[in-house]
Amino acid sequence: MFIIDYIATGVGLIGVGVIVWGVVLTLFRWVIFEVRSLRADTACRKRESIRIQLGSYLLLGLEFLIAADVIQTVRNPELTEVAVLGSIVAIRTVISFFLNREIESEGV
Repeated sequence: MFIIDYIATGVGLIGVGVIVWGVVLTLFRWVIFEVRSLRADTACRKRESIRIQLGSYLLLGLEFLIAADVIQTVRNPELTEVAVLGSIVAIRTVISFFLNREIESEGV
């Protein structure tokens, strides 16, 4: 196994770790919010804030996962690997675009 494989795996694990960490933090924050059950007029804003926090972690994690795929493809740049990478990057980029647009529309 080449060093590039280890680097790609490490970057991919960081991406997964960021997503898992974001889910755990967001879940913890949401549970605390629901237990305290704030007044209805601020409840929607608080939920939006929690949703935006999760979205930002997802965006960061997706960027690490894209980087891991790019690094892996550098080691094995066959046409099929490049096509698969292009598809994965396209899908993740579309997801990232809409998540980022949603976050920006909330003014954060």
